[in-house]
Amino acid sequence: MIKKLHHIVLFLFSTFYLAQVDVVYNDLVWSDEFSTNGAVDNVKWFHQTQLPVAGGWYNNEQQHYTNLITNSFANNGELNIVAKKEVFTDQGFTKNYTSARLNSKFAFKYGRVDVRAKVPKNQGTWPAIWLLGRNVNEPGGYFASTYGNTNWPACGEIDMMEYGIFPSAPENFIQSTLHTPSSSGNSVNHGGMLASSDITDNYHIYSMNWSPNQITFLLDGVAYYTYNPSVKNESTWPFDKEQYLLLNIAMGGVAGNIPSTFTNASMIIDYVRVYQNTTPDTVAPTNFTATVGAVTSDSVELLLNATDNFGAITYQISGGATQTVYGTSGVQKSEIISGLSPSTNYTFTISASDAAGNTAVNNPITLNATTLSNINTACNGTSTLASQGAFSTGYKYGFQTIGTDVKITFELLDTDKTGVVAYLWKQTPFTETPMTNVSGKKFTHTITGQTIGSTINYAVKFAYAGGLSVTKYYSYVVGDACTLGVENFSTSQETVYPNPVETVLNLKLFEKKNTITLYDFSGKKVLQKDMKANSQIDMTSYPSGNYLIKIENSKGTSTHKFIKK
Repeated sequence: MIKKLHHIVLFLFSTFYLAQVDVVYNDLVWSDEFSTNGAVDNVKWFHQTQLPVAGGWYNNEQQHYTNLITNSFANNGELNIVAKKEVFTDQGFTKNYTSARLNSKFAFKYGRVDVRAKVPKNQGTWPAIWLLGRNVNEPGGYFASTYGNTNWPACGEIDMMEYGIFPSAPENFIQSTLHTPSSSGNSVNHGGMLASSDITDNYHIYSMNWSPNQITFLLDGVAYYTYNPSVKNESTWPFDKEQYLLLNIAMGGVAGNIPSTFTNASMIIDYVRVYQNTTPDTVAPTNFTATVGAVTSDSVELLLNATDNFGAITYQISGGATQTVYGTSGVQKSEIISGLSPSTNYTFTISASDAAGNTAVNNPITLNATTLSNINTACNGTSTLASQGAFSTGYKYGFQTIGTDVKITFELLDTDKTGVVAYLWKQTPFTETPMTNVSGKKFTHTITGQTIGSTINYAVKFAYAGGLSVTKYYSYVVGDACTLGVENFSTSQETVYPNPVETVLNLKLFEKKNTITLYDFSGKKVLQKDMKANSQIDMTSYPSGNYLIKIENSKGTSTHKFIKK
């Protein structure tokens, strides 16, 4: 194993970390590169083997954890944790499987953990990379005899990576979960991501960035879930105390039946690294700038930039809604302020600081922007706006009230995304719910028991091979039918072709009188005219890009998206 190459890879990934997290941790404070063949380094790791309950482990798991070198060993710069089918008797109980569960003898508060690993996908296995509060009173844990005065989940649990216990998830989809007194067991505080390649055949870097403000999970440098409860107390945030690392493979239980053909499975770990900041930061951000970017009918883009010696910038924005966002030193941050009213002037005040609280000398910067007239409705429309990541073509959205239920449908229009799954994000309190695939890249989910007249706010996370993109949050009033702007997700009566178009756009319309309005994708109106049933628009003089065409007639209003080459 060529460790120097891994350091280069880590450096490349660090640019992603800067863009995704609120605090950048630079100093390596603890690690294991597994460079010595043989038994696991007992200065750094403890084998947890004691059965915590009579006869077994939690979750109806079927294994004995051992300290045998056949279940955990270092070889050629890699840690091997091996689950095996073998009859083994320990502590008066005989089981048919053995494995290893390692506790780090190092505990810490705040920092980043990187684990580069290959993860088994065998049916019935439950590989995990996770952390527990050092104060957990779990029998047999390394710290329990000295610090164990707190029950689970009050100690807090951070699951960086789990696989094998989510039967509805696609192959190579990993998940991260937080367990707290406010939500434990089947916790609602979780997020996941589809790996860009097979997780067993290929190494991936599983990361957790933990600050006093939030916990962010990353796969190969891409952030896919952040836990940041608005109220932090003992129930929601037990993460203000030291935690330690655990590496293990469990067998059976919630991981499902173990096939009779199972013989062994291995989680192979190249390295484990923990970073913190050991040098105080006293330098304030410099070169702070803020300008207005793209403006639509319900959103304003703010373009923010500043430099800082520790890498991460915190921007505090007021106007439209007060929010805190994080950016990378020297890299322009695009922040979309959405949920705004059409044709309205907004004033935004932005301040920049770093994680240590040092503030830019030219704080604050004040900006003004006026939103455009509306081209989409609250019920449905097309957009490219993202709250995380980016969309190459865009997506459709739709809200429909059925009794006291609301059916929410989103369709990803990007053709360059594969292996797409979708998750519905509720804004407050934050929850993430899997959506059902209808066809292609169209997904739906129905929320029940809503109050007519209430306002709901939802976005959708599209996760795909190698990344994710999250739509902006859409506000919808339950019961609103948006009769003045209905766009059906099924094929409409009008046909707009070809798409993409190079010269002439053909309109096949079924009404004799139609009002046609053409918008570029910034929301700017570039054409409006009355047209007959079958007409053409000369697109030769229009610049390349994405366009929306709104067709109004006696049947209602529909909106179509097309691309000008």
